[in-house]
Amino acid sequence: MEKVKIEILGLSSSQSQSTGSFALVLGEVEGERRLPIIIGMFEAQAIALEIEKITPNRPMTHDLFKSFAHAFNYEITEIIISDLKEGIFFAKIICTDGDRTIEVDSRPSDAIAIGIRFEVPFYTYESVLSEAGIILTDEEEIVDEEDEPIVVEKKGDRLQDFTVDKLNEMLDEALKAEDYEKAAKIRDEINRRS
Repeated sequence: MEKVKIEILGLSSSQSQSTGSFALVLGEVEGERRLPIIIGMFEAQAIALEIEKITPNRPMTHDLFKSFAHAFNYEITEIIISDLKEGIFFAKIICTDGDRTIEVDSRPSDAIAIGIRFEVPFYTYESVLSEAGIILTDEEEIVDEEDEPIVVEKKGDRLQDFTVDKLNEMLDEALKAEDYEKAAKIRDEINRRS
């Protein structure tokens, strides 16, 4: 099967399904298709903490997994979103001890949270992207199965893609427009770089 390299594009709260669900949006590295996956609040928190490089007081489950793997000389080499069956995504964590390679079945949210900690590449198969991938139009949202919008920042429109000068200009505009939520995100990005 043909593997396609993907990356994390965004993580946002989802209005669908149940309270506390989030949309993890993955996208082709060399393409326009997006793969939105609905995940739980705790998994979203584990992913967000590692993306932001925030260290909790005590190790989270995925940190424990990393410590355990290192203790037994295992490394993670890649994460694959491997299948989609009846609307449910499946993932594989590819591990090695140097002599043998093992595929461990996982939920995509856990696999991504672990993969971020090991700083490994993420992949999916062309068949999964063909079935569940979507292409964003000029709007900046994806509509899920229950017609609820999931806001996604398009590549090139992410705050980390702008210079500090441009961010300061955008911050002034957001404050003038009284868009305080956007202003807070811009301020956080500026502070992150300081």
